[in-house]
Amino acid sequence: MSQPATISDKNIVDRTRTHRNAAVVKTVRTARDTLQNGRTSNTGFDREMLMLHVSAILQGAAAPPFLVIMTALAGLYFDAALDLFAWAFVTLCAYAVLLLKARRAPRHFEDDADARRWRGQFLGIHLLIGICWAIFSVRDCSACGGDTYAYYKATTLVVVIAATAMATFTLRFALICAALPSVGILLVLALLRPDPAHFSVLAMVATATALFLFVSRRLYDSNVKMLTYQSEKDYLIAELEVAKSVSDEARRRAEEANLAKSRFLASMSHELRTPLNAILGFSEVMEGEVLGPLENASYKEYVGDIHRSGQHLLNLINEILDLSRIEAGRYDLNESSLSLAEIAEDCIALVQLKARNKNIRIIESFQEGLPLIWVDEKAIRQVLLNLLSNAVKFTPLGGEITVKIGWTAGGGQYAAVSDNGPGIPEEEIPVVLSAFGQGSIAIKSAEQGTGLGLPIVQAILAKHGGEFILRSRLREGTEALAILPANRIIAGMEAVAGVQTPEQKKRRAFA
Repeated sequence: MSQPATISDKNIVDRTRTHRNAAVVKTVRTARDTLQNGRTSNTGFDREMLMLHVSAILQGAAAPPFLVIMTALAGLYFDAALDLFAWAFVTLCAYAVLLLKARRAPRHFEDDADARRWRGQFLGIHLLIGICWAIFSVRDCSACGGDTYAYYKATTLVVVIAATAMATFTLRFALICAALPSVGILLVLALLRPDPAHFSVLAMVATATALFLFVSRRLYDSNVKMLTYQSEKDYLIAELEVAKSVSDEARRRAEEANLAKSRFLASMSHELRTPLNAILGFSEVMEGEVLGPLENASYKEYVGDIHRSGQHLLNLINEILDLSRIEAGRYDLNESSLSLAEIAEDCIALVQLKARNKNIRIIESFQEGLPLIWVDEKAIRQVLLNLLSNAVKFTPLGGEITVKIGWTAGGGQYAAVSDNGPGIPEEEIPVVLSAFGQGSIAIKSAEQGTGLGLPIVQAILAKHGGEFILRSRLREGTEALAILPANRIIAGMEAVAGVQTPEQKKRRAFA
């Protein structure tokens, strides 16, 4: 295998692969740079706001011509002058140019530079429209008497300014371009021809312009904030997409690694067990002196060491394989009906000799009339053997171990193994329950294990839908509870014949 491939295999996520979401990654990077550089809200969304302005023009395309035509018709009521038709035609042409530009604009917004150029063109067209309305504002009515025509002009200009403000608030300075010519020419007219009517029209138009400029600015800021929130939401979604993609890649790599581990263990189990069986077999033959006596006592002692070490190694391999199969979901249960008390008695008998060697008493306390349970006999036997072996291992000379079998509050059955050994510090219990984890007491002990017994117990009980609880306090002892759920109980079944009841064996002890 080449060196780059070897290095790649060590990575959780393969960074050398072309990322599927390259566009999303680019968006996230751009978003981070934008947010970190603190882009101002006034200039950050010129292109987006211009698009909104174009959309407003296209959606309200019928309103400006209607307003111009109604203004011209109302003007004919006061003064039947044909110049109103000429003014209306020019103004309609100006609005037509605005509409044509709005139709062409979306196809040319390639970047921010194009947006700025088109923004200038739209402002120029709005200025042209403003000049058209300024021409209307200076028009007088020779046949009109009083101030009626002046107030008609003022009302019309206020309506036009309001309509323009609502249609152009997404384009900065558009209202100024549209209203400034009218305000300017009315100011000049009022100064050149001092008249209360002219001052009244100027006051109304100028006040309306200032008011709608304020409203337009507030609406513009609100839309910028809305776009900012939308942009931040899009950035977060893009970030989540990238994180999800990286997570999927990591999960794929982890699954591949787990599959490789399972294949390795499956092949190594055969490769390791075959020579170990030969080592154990030959060492047992030599230790028993089947083919003749060993003259040297040291050789006989060495043969015993070889046999014990090989047995320990075989047990370690079996535990690793059991835990690996459970984690990979390949640990199949071979279930049958049996008595939990009967299995407990068999397991107690297996550890009895070792307990006697340490002068440890094993006390049984089984509830009467327990029904059969539906479990994997080999797995449950392994659970109880692990718990009993740990209790015997860590209980001091002359200690005591209690084994209880009974009902749980939820209608299931439990097996509890408690001892009066040194106990486990509470903060070390999670360590002890993890794979290959060992507490400080176990590390100091002369009989150190592999740290796989309790994790296997946990996994087997979880496979049965049960629960494992470990309670311990330093210098007070340890209690391990294996709990099987109520759905494992075979209802209506009698207690297994031959299992002794508490009356038949009250506090039975092995000396």
